[in-house]
Amino acid sequence: MSGEVSLRMDAPPEKVWALVSDVTRIGEFSPETFEARWSRGSTGPEVGAYFKGHVKRNGVGPTYWTPCQVTACVPGEVFEFRVGTEEVPINNWGYRIEPDGDGSLVTEYFRLEPKPYLRFYWLVLGALRGRTNERGMRTTLERMKEVVEA
Repeated sequence: MSGEVSLRMDAPPEKVWALVSDVTRIGEFSPETFEARWSRGSTGPEVGAYFKGHVKRNGVGPTYWTPCQVTACVPGEVFEFRVGTEEVPINNWGYRIEPDGDGSLVTEYFRLEPKPYLRFYWLVLGALRGRTNERGMRTTLERMKEVVEA
């Protein structure tokens, strides 16, 4: 009930982290989340900060807003957030950044919450959704790479 994609970028970890932790820019990169904004008084990346993402599943169909909360935030290393509410968490998304010579190895990942209803969802649609998520993560990282290497 998880997956990840890694891509090397010719940029230092601090520069990559500044980009992945700026949720207001996700619309430039993600094929599904076309905008996001800080919410509930949050103004930037820190553990506990809230934001909401405006999503169009698989890039088609109706749009909806998802509540998110930052769960891990270490400059230059990791940025992770939970999607859903505290009462009903759905999944977690994040970025790990590792130094790689004069650049960075950047890994985007997701992990579904270990809830019974999500186990059933993954059993039925997991292979399809996993491939879609993998394509989306690869697209997101490739678009980010173009920006941090420019």
